[in-house]
Amino acid sequence: MKMLIGGEWQDRDNKIDVCNPYDNSVIDTVPAGDEEDALAAVESAVRGFAIMKRMPTHERVSILRKTAEIVESRQEEFARTIASEGSKTIHEARKEAGRCANTLSWAADEARHIEGETISFDAAAGSENRVGYYYRFPIGVILAITPFNDPLNLVAHKLGPAIAGGNAVVLKPATVTPISALKLAEAFLEAGLPAEALNVITGHGGEIGDVLVSDPRVRMVSFTGGPEAGEQVVRTAGIKKIGMELGSNSPVIVMADADMDLAVESCVSGAFWAVGQNCIGVQRIFIEEKAFHPFRDGFVSLTKKIKVGPQLDESSDIGPMITEKEAIRIESWVNDAVDEGATLLTGGERNGSCYAPTVLTDMPEGARVSCEEVFAPVVILYPFTDLDETIQKANDTSYGLLAAIFTKDIDVAFHAVYELDCGGVMVNDSTDYRVDHMPFGGVKRSGLGREGLKFALQEMTEPKVVCLNLQDVGSRRKR
Repeated sequence: MKMLIGGEWQDRDNKIDVCNPYDNSVIDTVPAGDEEDALAAVESAVRGFAIMKRMPTHERVSILRKTAEIVESRQEEFARTIASEGSKTIHEARKEAGRCANTLSWAADEARHIEGETISFDAAAGSENRVGYYYRFPIGVILAITPFNDPLNLVAHKLGPAIAGGNAVVLKPATVTPISALKLAEAFLEAGLPAEALNVITGHGGEIGDVLVSDPRVRMVSFTGGPEAGEQVVRTAGIKKIGMELGSNSPVIVMADADMDLAVESCVSGAFWAVGQNCIGVQRIFIEEKAFHPFRDGFVSLTKKIKVGPQLDESSDIGPMITEKEAIRIESWVNDAVDEGATLLTGGERNGSCYAPTVLTDMPEGARVSCEEVFAPVVILYPFTDLDETIQKANDTSYGLLAAIFTKDIDVAFHAVYELDCGGVMVNDSTDYRVDHMPFGGVKRSGLGREGLKFALQEMTEPKVVCLNLQDVGSRRKR
C-alpha cells in the first residue's frame, strides 16, 4: 500500500515489508517515509486544518458516521487485515473492527456536544457592565502515534475525537502494522473527509519520529506506546499538548468471597486476550489465601485449554507474538524468574514467535517478569492474607493504569477503589474490561491525560473566553 501525504497516495523506492508474525510471510509492503516526507505531511496538515476549523459541526458528524458505516460494512475485510498483520486471532480481530465502528459513531455523537458556558463577569467588583462566555475551538495539527496491538481501534481513538473537534491529523502507525490504519484512512476519504486533513506517513519511528514530534506546527502529540518512547516524546516535543498512554503492570485482587468461576474466567481472558499484548492485560493476581488453591487449580486448568495457532485459523484461541524477538524476550524473562526460584505451573514454551500461555507462582522479589510490563501471555499468582498489605503491593509499581477486585462485599470493594493508585478500578471484572467512551488513562508511568471520546475531545480542543463590555447597559444601570 501507499502512504497518504498532501491528499495523494504516494509510494517510495525504499520499502518496508509488512509480515504475518506467525510465519513471517510478507503480506504487503509500505513506503519507508523519510524526513522530507514527514515535513510534507505536517505542511499538508496545516492546510487541512485551515479547512477543518471552518467546517460546520454537522459535516464533521456526517463524515464520522459515514466512516463508521463503511467500517461496519467491511468488518470482515478489516478483521482479516488486523489478523494478518498483527497478533490477534480472527475472532479477536472481528471484535476490534466492530469496536472501531462504535468508536467513530461515538465520536460523531460527541462532536455535537462541544459546548461552553456563560461566565458571571459581574461577580467581580468593577465588572458590572461585562457579560460573556467561553467556547471550545480546535487546537490545530495533531500528531497521532499508534501501537501495533490494536492497529485499527486505537487509530480510531485518535482520529475520531481529533476530527470531531475540527483538527487535522498526521498519523504515524506502528511500523509492523500500518495496513489497518491505511485502510481506515481510505474509508475516511471515501466518507468525504478533506484529503489534506488526514496524512498517514509510514516508516521507521527512529528516522521520522523526532522530526514529527519536534515540529512547532504540531500543536499536540497523542501517543500510545512504551514508557521509554514516551519519555523521548516528552524530551523532544517542546511546548505543545501531550497525551499518552504508556502501559501498565495490572494487578487483580481476588477475595475469598468472590464468585470463583467468574474470577477465573475473567482473569484468564484478561491475561491472554491478544496473546497478552494488551496494556490493560492481567499480569499480577493476588488471591486471598483460603481461596488460593481453588483459584489456582481452576485458572491453570482453563489456561491449558487455550489453543495457540495461526491467527486466521478459526480454531485458534490466541496467535503469535508480534515478532519472534518479542517471544524470545519473554522466554528469557520467564526462564530467569524460574532460575531464581519461581514455580512454573503451565506454559513456558516457545515455538518461533508463539509463546504458550504461562502461569507462575512463588515469584522471587525483583524479577523483571513481575516488576515490569510483560506485554506477553504471562501471569503471576500470589496468595495473601492481609488486604491492606496486598493493596500496597499492588501499588508498588511505577505504573498505574487499571486495577481490579473480585468480591461480594461492597465495603471491601470501595476500600480497594479508594486505595488502589491507578486510573480505574474494575469490580468483579478483570483489568481488561473497557468500553470506548469511558475515560481511559493512568497515573505515574502509565501516561498523561485521558482517552475515551468525550475526554479525548476535551484534550484536543481549547477554551476561548469572550467578554463584552456593554457600555449602554452600564449607563442604564447607573440611572
